[in-house]
Amino acid sequence: MQKITPCLWFEKDLPNVIEYYKGIFKDNIQVVYLGDLETGPGGAYQFATIELFGTKYDLLAAGPMFKFTEAVSLTISTEDQEETDYYWNALTANGGAESQCGWCKDAYGLSWQVEPKLLRELSTSADADKRGYAMQAMFVMKKIIVKDLVRESVS
Repeated sequence: MQKITPCLWFEKDLPNVIEYYKGIFKDNIQVVYLGDLETGPGGAYQFATIELFGTKYDLLAAGPMFKFTEAVSLTISTEDQEETDYYWNALTANGGAESQCGWCKDAYGLSWQVEPKLLRELSTSADADKRGYAMQAMFVMKKIIVKDLVRESVS
């Protein structure tokens, strides 16, 4: 059993929130539970638990008191440019927004990092030149372009 479960607070209408994420993550998301909680001081509350790529998240729809900020983001580790493009485009469409260095927001304001595995490998490389080049390249990007993370060799 997962010992710690992040809880994401949405304003309202968890069924639509879940359908939105199902449209992006397709077969990699499962709804474990979705239901209404008791009516509280702010009105009716909805609660759900989803499993996304094997990690459980609790979702709470309880009104507009708390909004997402960039202080918390979820990272999607992508295999290649095609997968990077897919998630970037899906998350920034329909009200999402691009940011810098592979960060974006989805239509609900949740921050994501769409990070090709190569970026993580290069940015933690023991080779200072490779590490520095990749990091400097990333700093000027919005969506990460995999081929631009590696310096072309001069023959």
